[in-house]
Amino acid sequence: MRSRRSMRALVALVAALGFLVPLIAATPTAYDGEPQFVTNPVEYVDTLVGTGRGGEIVGEINNFPGASMPFGMVQYSPDTPGNYAGYDFQNPRSTGFSMTHASVGCAAFGDISMLPTTSAVGAQPWRATERIAHDDTESGMPGYYTVRFPSSGVTAELTATTRTGFGRFSYPRDGRPATFRVRSGASLAGNSRSTIQIGADSTTITGWATSGGFCGKNNTYTVYFAMQFSQPFTSYGTWDGAAVYPGSRTADSPYSGGYVEFPAGSVLEVRTAISYVGIDGARANLAAEGAAGFDDVRAASAATWNAALSRIAVAGRDHGHVVTFYSCLYRSLLHPNTFNDVDGRYLGFDNTIHAVTQGHTQYANFSDWDTYRSLAALQGLLFPEQASDMAQSLVNDAEQSGSLPRWALANSATGMMSGDNVVPLIVNLYAFGAKDFDTKTALRYMVHAATQGGVGLNGYVERPGVATYQELGYAPQAVDFGTNGRFAGASITLEWSLDDFTISRFADSLGDAKTAAEFQRRAQNWQNVFNPSTRYISPRSPIGFFAPGPGFKDTPDGFGQDGYDEGNAEQYLWWVPQNIGGLITALGGRKAVADRLDGFTKKLNVGPNEPYLWVGNEPGFGVPWLYNYVGQPWKTQRTVDRVRGLFSPTPDGAPGNDDLGALSSWYVWAALGLYPIIPGTSILTVNTPLFDRAIIALPGGKSIRISAPGATAPSRMKYISGLRIDGRATEQTFLPDSIIRTGGDVAFTLSGRPNKSWGTAPSSAPPSFGAGSSAVTVNVVRPIIGIAPGATGTVRLDMQRMIADAGDYVVTGSSAIDGVTVTPASGEFGEDGAAAVDVEIAVARSVPDDYYLTYLTTTVGHSARSSVVLVVVIDLAE
Repeated sequence: MRSRRSMRALVALVAALGFLVPLIAATPTAYDGEPQFVTNPVEYVDTLVGTGRGGEIVGEINNFPGASMPFGMVQYSPDTPGNYAGYDFQNPRSTGFSMTHASVGCAAFGDISMLPTTSAVGAQPWRATERIAHDDTESGMPGYYTVRFPSSGVTAELTATTRTGFGRFSYPRDGRPATFRVRSGASLAGNSRSTIQIGADSTTITGWATSGGFCGKNNTYTVYFAMQFSQPFTSYGTWDGAAVYPGSRTADSPYSGGYVEFPAGSVLEVRTAISYVGIDGARANLAAEGAAGFDDVRAASAATWNAALSRIAVAGRDHGHVVTFYSCLYRSLLHPNTFNDVDGRYLGFDNTIHAVTQGHTQYANFSDWDTYRSLAALQGLLFPEQASDMAQSLVNDAEQSGSLPRWALANSATGMMSGDNVVPLIVNLYAFGAKDFDTKTALRYMVHAATQGGVGLNGYVERPGVATYQELGYAPQAVDFGTNGRFAGASITLEWSLDDFTISRFADSLGDAKTAAEFQRRAQNWQNVFNPSTRYISPRSPIGFFAPGPGFKDTPDGFGQDGYDEGNAEQYLWWVPQNIGGLITALGGRKAVADRLDGFTKKLNVGPNEPYLWVGNEPGFGVPWLYNYVGQPWKTQRTVDRVRGLFSPTPDGAPGNDDLGALSSWYVWAALGLYPIIPGTSILTVNTPLFDRAIIALPGGKSIRISAPGATAPSRMKYISGLRIDGRATEQTFLPDSIIRTGGDVAFTLSGRPNKSWGTAPSSAPPSFGAGSSAVTVNVVRPIIGIAPGATGTVRLDMQRMIADAGDYVVTGSSAIDGVTVTPASGEFGEDGAAAVDVEIAVARSVPDDYYLTYLTTTVGHSARSSVVLVVVIDLAE
C-alpha cells in the first residue's frame, strides 16, 4: 500500500515547538522469547489505515491520511470529490489538499484547498480534479504524507506544524507549466463567503473562507490563511465561480479562487498558516512556525509524534496488531484541535477576541456524544495537562456564551446528537487525570443546565425541555426531545441519567455532598422508562403511557427506531453504565441477562435497525464487557476479541466512522485489556490483552505495567485464568481505581480455553451505583378502560422489582370522583422479580357518563409508583 522510510528526530526543534515529553518507564527484564517493546512507534503508524470504506453498514470511515500535529490546528490532507469528510481511499480522483479535516459524520472543514497541476486552467477550474495514485507511491506516517498525480506527473509531499501546513511539490520536467491553484471557496460544507488576494510581491497569497451549517445546524466559522511560496510566480489569475480572470489578483465570492504559475520542472515549497482570528493572525502564525525547511519540519513532527505515541509501549509478535494499535493511538490524538494563535488570541463563542493564559491552549471541535465514552478517559490518562486545557476551553466557551457547548465546532455549539454529553466529557477528563481547570465554574454550568436548561447563543439550549423532564422524571415523546427528525425520549432519558450521574461524581469529588446526592438520585431516572411488560427501555408519552406492542420494532426504512437516537430498543437497553447491577435485576437476574447478551452479540455490527450489537456506533461500545457483571467473564474476553477482529491495518480496517478518534480509542483500550466502563469514574474493567506486555506512562515517572505472557504466542492464549495486582491475586474483573494515580503491576495469567471459575462470583463484578433507585417499575397494559355505571372492570398491572429482596407489592388507587373506586391488591414477585395483577375498578350507578382519571399507586418497601388509568364511563343501555 505504501513505502516506509525511517527518520531521525530533531529533538531541539521539537523542544522549541513545546510538545516533547519524556515518556517510557524502564523496560522490565525479558525472559527468552519474550517480544521486545516498540521503541519507535511512528514506524508502526500507517495514516492510510481507516481511510476507506467498511461496507454497506459502515460506509465511509472518514479518517484523513495527511499531516498533522497532536491536537494541531492544521490537518493538511488530500481530498477526493463527493466525500463529505474529505477523503476516501477507493476514490480515484482528487481535488487537491486542504488545511482542515475531521472524521465526522456530516460535511465539515476541508477549508482552503490547493491543487498542484500541469493542466491548463480551463473554463471552470473550481471543478477541477486530478487522478490520484493509490499505490506504493502513496504513503502516510505521523507528520508526513506523499502521493503522486499520474496525469500531471506531480509528486506532492506534506508535513505540518501546529498551525501551518508545509507542502513540497515536484513538477515534471516535460515543458508543461507548473501551476498551483488555490480554492478559497471550497469548504466541504460549502461557503457563504470567501475571498482571495494574490500578493503584489509575487510570493504570497492570503484570504479567508466562511463555512458552517454542520449537519443542518446554524453554526458558522471563518478561517483565514496566509500562504508563502519558495520562489516568485510568473503569472496569476483568479475566478469567482462564474468566470476566470487572468491577471486579476483578487476575488470575492463563495466560489472564489486563484492560480499562480512557475517555471516547468519547479520544485515548489509552499507554507500555509491558518487562523480563526484574522489574516494578521495567520501571518503571525506563519512567521512563528514557518521558518524551518521542509525536512526539518518533517523530522520535528515525527519526533513530537514519537514522544506522544510512546506514552504507551507495547510488546507483541503480531506486526499487524502493532500497526493497528499505534495507528489507532495516533487517531486518538488528533482532536480536539488547537484554536488559539501563537500569541494566545482566539475568537470566542461571543465572537470577540480573547487571549488564553500563557502556557495554555484553547481547544475546539469536541464531538462529545462520540468521544466521552472512551476517548476522554484515554486523553485524560495520557495527557492530563492538555486534557485540563480541553476542559478549561469548554468552561471558557460557557463563560462567553452562557452554557456549556454540546458538539462544539470552532466557536459555536452545534447541539448535534442527543444528551448533555459535554458534561460526561469534562468529568471523564477530570476522573482520569485532568485536574488543572476551573472545576467549580464547570460544576456550576453543569447544574445550571440540568435544572434551568442552559440557554446559550443563537437559539442553543444545552438541555431543551428540562423543566418537563424534571417534572416527569423522564423525557417524553414530545417536540423538545426531538433529534435527527424523530422524537428520542427513551435515549435522551438514558443519556441524561448518565449525565446526571457524572455530575454527582464530579460534585462529590469537589466536596459538594448535597449536589452529589441530588444528582445520584436523578441518575436512576432510567428506571422511569423501563417497561416491565416488555423488559425494554421504551419511550413514554407525556401522560405516562408506554406504546402498546413489543419493545423492539423493526424499522427497515429508517435510521433506528422511534424513541432512540441512531439505534433501537435492543441496542439502547444496555446503556445504563452507572447501574448495570440494577439493570440486571430489572431483566430477571444474571442468567437471564447472560442469555440475552448471547443473542444480542450473535451479530456484531448490524447498523441501527436490527436487534443486535452495532459496535461501530458509540452506545454499543461497552457491551462486550457486560459479561463481567453476570459471572461469565470468559464471554467478555471472547466478544472483545471478536470485535477487535473487525479492525485491521488496511484502509478498510475499521467497523465504523471514527468520529474524531472515538472508535480508535475503543481499540486502544481493548488491545490493552482494559476499558473505562462507567463514565464519571476511573474504574477500568478487564479483558484479555492483545500484547504480551504494555506500559502506560503516568505523570511523575509512574506507570501501569501490564503483562500477559502468551497473548501473542503462535497459539494465542485468549482467555484469562488469573489476575494479580501488584503481586496479589484477585478475582475481581476490574482494577482498583487508584491505579491510574499510583501506577502498578497488572499481571494476567492466560489460557487457551475459557476459564469458567475465575471472576465469576457476584463480588467479582465491577461496581454499580444504585443509590436512589426505585424498588419497582409498573406498566398498566391497557390504560384506557370503558366501564358502565354500576359495573366493575379490571386493568392489568405488570411490575418488575428493581432492587433485589425489596419485599412484596401493594396496589391502591383513587379517583377525582367518589363514585369510581379501586380495590386494593397485593402479592409477591416471582423468582425473576416480575409480577402481574388484575386490579378491579368499580363505577357507582350514580356516576354520569364522562372521562375520569384514576390513579393507581404501587408500593414496594419505601418506593411508590403512580400510574394513570383513563376510565371511560358510558351507559351502553342508553
